[in-house]
Amino acid sequence: MTHSKRPRILLSIGPGTLPSQGSDRMDFTGYNVRLSGKPPLTGREMVAALPEIDALAEIVYDDASPHPQATHEDIRKLARFLDTAAKRDDIDGIVWVQGTNTLEETAFFLNLTVRSAKPLAIVGAQRPFTALSTDAHLNLVNAIRVAACPEAAGMGALTVTNSEIIAARDVTKTSTYQVQTFSGRDLGVLGYADPDRVVLYHAPKRRHTTQSEFDIQSIDALPMVEVLYPHTGANPALAEAAVALGATGLVIAGIGAGALGVFTETVKTLVAKGIAVVRSARVGEGRVLVGGNNHEEGTVAADNLNPQKAAVLLALALTRTRNPAQLQRIFDEY
Repeated sequence: MTHSKRPRILLSIGPGTLPSQGSDRMDFTGYNVRLSGKPPLTGREMVAALPEIDALAEIVYDDASPHPQATHEDIRKLARFLDTAAKRDDIDGIVWVQGTNTLEETAFFLNLTVRSAKPLAIVGAQRPFTALSTDAHLNLVNAIRVAACPEAAGMGALTVTNSEIIAARDVTKTSTYQVQTFSGRDLGVLGYADPDRVVLYHAPKRRHTTQSEFDIQSIDALPMVEVLYPHTGANPALAEAAVALGATGLVIAGIGAGALGVFTETVKTLVAKGIAVVRSARVGEGRVLVGGNNHEEGTVAADNLNPQKAAVLLALALTRTRNPAQLQRIFDEY
């Protein structure tokens, strides 16, 4: 591939483990600047340390990095920025780097709001850039490979870690420290960033990116949504407290197949007052159904979205409607 024909990939970065520097190569856990005394690496510094990238793509550096991604407002601004960047003729794909703790929420949000068919790869790492046997190096290289891969176009946002490509809608973090932390749970992977080439076997079927009805350029704020976790001994008044603090939507991380547990009666009252309530499940796999023993009138079933992703979709959905039937339609389509 000639230098002029290399894909141009935007490298955009948020806070997180991947660009971080530990105090030494055995520092796997104390690598933030407060503890190690070393600031995170910039995109230019990481690419300079990985000369193999030069043969893969021409990197376009996002000098506005790092972008925060801790709040709804953070990811709203990020999605608007990346949606605008994706429209540039001089960019062929995007790599977004962030911490793994909330990577799945950001990835799903970008999947719903960046209205472009250009490849969008989201990547993080479990070990800092400077650690012995770090996953940061190969994860970043592979994310750039996927963003530069024509077959990844139109696939929506894709996470790329541990050489696995997973749809943003399906991916979730499953281990606190191990490098194989990200999983597609019961839906698996879409493909692999293997040594010889990037291979994709499946395509996401739910609406995303170019098919999305959510126009981030016209969304100036996201409503407050809270996730509540029923358990033996939970206080049902927490639902009312969340609403009193400003929540206009609630996601219940339901017990079993999405039962509301101790929140059942409180939810009935809140639904009658117009509060949107989505039933998800805390178990990690499987669908929450519309109807049946666990359904409560006026609530919305999250299908197989986990609670944190259901909260992301509910926040966006509430910018368009508060009607439970329409909210259910959105959860059925996305």
